[in-house]
Order: sequence, then structure tokens, then C-alpha cells
Amino acid sequence: MRVLLIGAAGRMGKTVLHLAQSDRKIEIAARCDLGDSIEPAMKNCDVAIDFSQADSIDEICRAALQHGKSLVIGTTGHSQQQRKTMEEAAHLVPIVLASNFSVGVNVLFWLAQKAAELLGPDFNPEIVETHHKMKKDAPSGTAKTLAEILKSVRDSEIPIQSIREGDVVGEHTINFSGPGESLELTHRAANRGIFALGALRAAKWIINKPPGLYSMQDVLGL
Repeated sequence: MRVLLIGAAGRMGKTVLHLAQSDRKIEIAARCDLGDSIEPAMKNCDVAIDFSQADSIDEICRAALQHGKSLVIGTTGHSQQQRKTMEEAAHLVPIVLASNFSVGVNVLFWLAQKAAELLGPDFNPEIVETHHKMKKDAPSGTAKTLAEILKSVRDSEIPIQSIREGDVVGEHTINFSGPGESLELTHRAANRGIFALGALRAAKWIINKPPGLYSMQDVLGL
């Protein structure tokens, strides 16, 4: 499987590149970084993995549509208009869009919904997320996804506390505070390899899928 890696010089891009080298089923056929033209590289791949910047999504979608290529998008911080661009592109090409490719985090998404349903309105959820000080978007895409899941159950805004310090890869906690008791669900990422492995798994899964906007939970069958 030939992969175009967009954002190859970034933290996640380097991790994907490193892990792909030990996978015989994957070839990193091309790499793009800030300032590189995406369309020529898209032409000679089977799927593109994007860990670049939100502002690149228009060019990425145009190139994917032009050549009919699948996309795996792990970049976060997209605007509503950029999200609309991806949704429109998904009518013609298959796209996996995930704020987090970790298997554990996607189980956390599932548990968050179940916990909110079972605990009921007497338990008030709050999200606390911590990342390294270089992370640009706050709240993180994962925290926003958690908030959307909880909001779908509670129909109310969910408070998010974002902490940026040190070299923390990623930590997300949901606190459910109730009368006389509380429940915490926490996921801690020890290294970026879990996200890279998930993205590569999604890239293998998306090949030959019909057009549509898929999530990592679709990839995992949750």
C-alpha cells in the first residue's frame, strides 16, 4: 500500500514514518511538508495520511478529489468551514477523520457515552486535558470529541479545562461528580506510537471502502 505522508517533518509525521518502515505492507511513497505541492504527490499513492496543519485541508481535499484517493486525517483544530470541506469531499472519496487514533481513547469515547447514560442527570461531567506546551489547539480535538459525545446525552455544554505543560503526550480525564460520590475515566498516552499505529491501521482499512466520512470507531468496529 503506497502512502502519501503529509506533515512528515512534524512529531506525528516522524513517528508514522518510523513505524511504517517496519511494516512490510506499507510503503511511504511520498512526503509533503509546509510549502510542498500536494497534488503531484497525491497522484502516485493509494491513501494519504495527514498530520499537518488545519489550513492545509482545502488543498488536500482538492488533490484527493482530483485523483480519487482515500484520506486519513489526524490533524485537529479545523474551522467549521474546513469541516464542511471534508464532509463534502467525503461524498466522493472515503475519509477517516479522527481527533485521536488511539484504541484506548476510542474505547474511552464509548465508555463516556455509556457512563453519561447510566449515571443520569445527577452526575455532572467535566473534562480535564493535558498536553505538551507546543500543542497549538486548546481544547484538543480529543477533548472536543468527548464534549460532543457527552453533550449528545446531556444536551448541555460540557466544561473543559486545558493544561499545556512540559512534554506530556496526552492525558484526558472525565470527572462525573454526583451526590456523595464521583467517577473518573482517564486515558494516558505514554508515547505517540499509539496514534501512529492507529493511523496506519485506518489507512489499511479505508482502502476500497465506499465514499463516506468514517471515524476511528468505524475502523475498530465499536
